[in-house]
Amino acid sequence: MSETPDTSPDRVLVITGASSGIGAASARQASAAGFRVVLAARSHERLSALAEQLGGAERALAVRCDVCNWEDQQRLAELALSTYGRIDVVFANAGFGGPRGFLNDTPEHWREMVLTNVYGAALTLRATIPALRESRGHLLLTSSVAGRRALPGSMYSCTKHAVTAMGEAARQDLQGSGVRVTLIEPGMVDTPFFEKRPDEALLADDIAAAVMYAISQPAHVDVNEILVRPTAQA
Repeated sequence: MSETPDTSPDRVLVITGASSGIGAASARQASAAGFRVVLAARSHERLSALAEQLGGAERALAVRCDVCNWEDQQRLAELALSTYGRIDVVFANAGFGGPRGFLNDTPEHWREMVLTNVYGAALTLRATIPALRESRGHLLLTSSVAGRRALPGSMYSCTKHAVTAMGEAARQDLQGSGVRVTLIEPGMVDTPFFEKRPDEALLADDIAAAVMYAISQPAHVDVNEILVRPTAQA
C-alpha cells in the first residue's frame, strides 16, 4: 500500500469548464505542480490562450468541447490519450446557474442548465472512466453547497443535488478499481458565475487549492467530499 502521494512528473489532468473560474484556476495550480493539463470548454479562444500560458503543446492541450455532446466528450478523452498517453485525474467541472424562482427563468435556460450540469457531467464520467481504471486515477466533480441544502426556487440547486448523488454513485461503482472519487462543494465564489460579484466570497484559487489537496493525498486516501464556504457566508 502506498503511503505517499504520487508525485511523479507528467501526470495528466483533464478539466471541463476550464476556460475561466474554478476550472482555469485549477489548471494553473495543477500545471505549477507538474501536471500536464487537458483543457476543455466551448470557448476555444480562451482555452488556447490559457494553454499557451501553461507551456504550450508539451504541457497543455486545449480542446473545444460541448459537454452535452457525446461525440465531443469521446474526442476529448481520445485526444488526451493520443497526445499524452494517459489520463490520471479528471475534473468534471463544467456548469452554470440561473435566477431563483420557478417563474423567474425560461424553460430553455433550465433545459440547457440541466443538460450541462447533470447530463454533461455524466458524459464526462462515461468518456473517461475506462482511462481512469487503467491508471487507477482520480475523479472529481464540482457540486455546490446548493447540492447539500435546497435553495428556494433554485433549479441550479436541483442540478447540484443530482451531481452530489452522482459523486457517491460513482464512488460506489468504482469501488475496488483503485479509482478515487472526490466531490468538491464550494460555497459562494467570486467567479464569472455571478453577474454582480459578491462581497467576502471565496476566490477561484481557494477552490483550486481544495482540488489540489484532494489529488495530492496518498493513493490509499480518498477524500470523498470537500465542502468549503467563505467565513462570512451564513
